[in-house]
Amino acid sequence: MRNVLISLGVLSLAVVTGCKSIGPQTVARDRFEYSSSISESWKRQTLLNIVKLRYLDPPVFVDVGQIVAGYSLETGLTAGGAFPETTGLGGTTATVGGSVRFTDRPTITYTPLTGNKFVKALMTPLPPDAVFFTVQSGYAADAVFFAAVGAMNGLKNQDSTLAGVSPPEAEFVRALELLRKIQLSGAVGMRIEQDAQKRQTTLVTFRSKNISEQTLADIRELRGLLHLDPDAAELRLVFGPTASNDKEFAILTRSLLNIMNNMAAQVEVPAAHLAAGRATPGLDSAAKANEQSRPVRIHSSKEKPADAYVAVSYRGHWFWIDDCDLKSKRAFAFMMMLFTLSETGEKENLPLITIPAQ
Repeated sequence: MRNVLISLGVLSLAVVTGCKSIGPQTVARDRFEYSSSISESWKRQTLLNIVKLRYLDPPVFVDVGQIVAGYSLETGLTAGGAFPETTGLGGTTATVGGSVRFTDRPTITYTPLTGNKFVKALMTPLPPDAVFFTVQSGYAADAVFFAAVGAMNGLKNQDSTLAGVSPPEAEFVRALELLRKIQLSGAVGMRIEQDAQKRQTTLVTFRSKNISEQTLADIRELRGLLHLDPDAAELRLVFGPTASNDKEFAILTRSLLNIMNNMAAQVEVPAAHLAAGRATPGLDSAAKANEQSRPVRIHSSKEKPADAYVAVSYRGHWFWIDDCDLKSKRAFAFMMMLFTLSETGEKENLPLITIPAQ
């Protein structure tokens, strides 16, 4: 009878355990781990495509379309006993057995980013107002303009071609320094107006009141470099390499593919690959590369780096960004943000997944 009571107690415990849901316990763990894995894979994919462009390999992007995590927990209990009529045949016997089975079946779908819309998104220049909105949100103006703008009121930025990298004009670099100083002072802003035909006009404004004499001097110098009206309170923001008059702020923005190509020029390619003609010339091929012209530094080595922000293996070498290089991490994060905010293609119909209840 004692054994029977024990068996009934174990059976009751199993029933209680089986009725407890395991789903809520997995949310905190799985949400964090899946988010971290997707973030890390997106960083590695972006870096790999930047490195591939240096070798003239076409970039390929694959998005995580859907994640379904299915769990099941099964418990079982068996019990038995024998009660002989006479004690001569032996004492009472009882047997107890149990089983537990936990199953984790995650289903993940991948969607290749292809098609006409995706290619257009890669090759279409960024809207000028989007560049200024990024600056207004807190990103450093000099870093944003150096990465996303090819020319500004006739002043040319750095550019990379098959022949190598052409440095930015000194006036362009100085204009970026002044923009950053004016941004920190809070004297530059932007607003959007709409006319009766609902056509939008983006205006860039420079404050002239309640600011320091140094900021006023910076604004005057910037207006002189960009050939802007020294007294205009508002400037019309337009797309293009040059302005049609002195009241236009013209910027020739780059496309995502162009930004990636300029980052690829800053990859430290192994000397043997350059000598063999496997990769295009870049900043590492120049006798002296100005640090202002290198917003991101991507190293290469035979061995896997020990302390990397992101690292990928390609053509027998590791390419990576140092985790202590804040400037490079900022530029790389900006590149990823542009991809996140851009329309990179129509969402294709994902496969229908049916998850049976367990």
